[in-house]
Amino acid sequence: MNKVLLFLLLSLVLFGESCKKDKASGPTGSTLDLIRDSVFLYAKEDYYWYDALPTYDVFNPRSFTATADVDALTKEVNAISQYKINPATNLPYEYYAASPGQAKYSFIDEGEVSTRLNAVTGDFGFAPAYLYNSLNDLRVKYVYTGSPADLAGIKRGYRITAINGKTDLTYDGTTTSTNVNFIVNAYSNSSSITMTLLKPDGTSFNVTLNAAVYTINPVITSKVIDLGNGKKVGYMVFNSFVVLKNAQPQIDAAFNTFKNAGITDLVIDLRYNGGGYVETAEYLDNQIAPASTNNSLMYTAYYNSTLTAGKAVLLKNQVRKDDNGKTYNYAQVDFSVAGNQTKFGTTHPFNLNRVFFIVTSSTASASELTINNLRPYMNVQLIGRTTYGKPVGFFDIDINKYTMYIPEFETKNSAGQGGYYTGMVPASTDYPGYNAPDDLSKEFGDVTEGLFASVLNDIKAGTYKVSSASVQSLNTATMSIDQQNALASKMDNDKFKGMLYRTPKHK
Repeated sequence: MNKVLLFLLLSLVLFGESCKKDKASGPTGSTLDLIRDSVFLYAKEDYYWYDALPTYDVFNPRSFTATADVDALTKEVNAISQYKINPATNLPYEYYAASPGQAKYSFIDEGEVSTRLNAVTGDFGFAPAYLYNSLNDLRVKYVYTGSPADLAGIKRGYRITAINGKTDLTYDGTTTSTNVNFIVNAYSNSSSITMTLLKPDGTSFNVTLNAAVYTINPVITSKVIDLGNGKKVGYMVFNSFVVLKNAQPQIDAAFNTFKNAGITDLVIDLRYNGGGYVETAEYLDNQIAPASTNNSLMYTAYYNSTLTAGKAVLLKNQVRKDDNGKTYNYAQVDFSVAGNQTKFGTTHPFNLNRVFFIVTSSTASASELTINNLRPYMNVQLIGRTTYGKPVGFFDIDINKYTMYIPEFETKNSAGQGGYYTGMVPASTDYPGYNAPDDLSKEFGDVTEGLFASVLNDIKAGTYKVSSASVQSLNTATMSIDQQNALASKMDNDKFKGMLYRTPKHK
């Protein structure tokens, strides 16, 4: 390590402690200068692909500027993300097809993600998306219970015909994206929104929503479908891996209902789940996995060589408290391979040999981890479209008032399977199932909703293909799959995509 880099590393430990300049012991510069230095130096130490980063002088972190400080830092994080090339694609591991040059995984914020993953958020509680086979049919794709949208009577599948007086909501992503940007800003970056919505029965109504704080219930819907002939299907929409203490009661309630009903098949709907806490993914896996997995290896997390060797310097500055109130820092975390092997528990409500997951390009990270962990032990079927592709995760790094998230670890299941950087493809060799579009015209759990209907048909008749005209009509697409994925990424503007450890194993 050169003397300049060592000097900066040691100095920035002090900066993180005091958030003050110390001309005698550290580099000079504004607070923003030191934050930009820290962003690079934390990456140089902890980033999973740190070995591809140039020197401090070559990278020049203080060269990244913008009107807003957070935008300058975002530019820097994006630049860091483009160095390591994936030999399988000849593109950066963090290549983001929807916006080349932008990081697919890494980002920096001012605490918004932490708040949301702790199950409390302040927004409208819904998200929009275009119907698969129409460029001018904007629908509500989900609504959180207890949110402003829910209290106003809005349901999944309702058509949005006007937003803030604007009636031309036609998809224009191939040109200036004026309409798409308007929609994203209206529902994601505003404190109030007025909409006109059309119900399935043909009636419409106007509503004005004000952003409000509510607790996220990640289980949007759960139910049991009796197909007859002894077949009972448990269905659960799980939309976010929020902190386990909030998610567990909701998961338990759904699975207790499934158990009491004596289900024979299980369907977990993760189509819009962008991930969250690993502890919650582990808990869900234990509810799904058969008894044969007792104390068997679930997955292994792998870190870079600096962390594995216990040579982290800056991480001493990341001080946390665990659930028992004990203070520790991230340099005390066990980053060894042996110390990061997670096993299944011994409590499993069912003994099923097959599970169905409904997925889309918005299914990411902790959702993909949940799926991948079960593959060596069960017949895992994927129904929908190719997932986001994020086999890496992170822990939060605090830098002044900002929190940075960069991949620090990669996960692989007990069979060594992982590396799904371009996503899990339904109906492929590795991921058996059915490749079909999302059906936004129906409510979750509706037995005529395209993806769920396909699963039910396979359970009943042994084939995913459904003869229903309403389902078949979805196969007439007006956008390519790449366009759909790019649009979904853009419309998911506020949707976290990641997996992180809330309290890593520490000494």
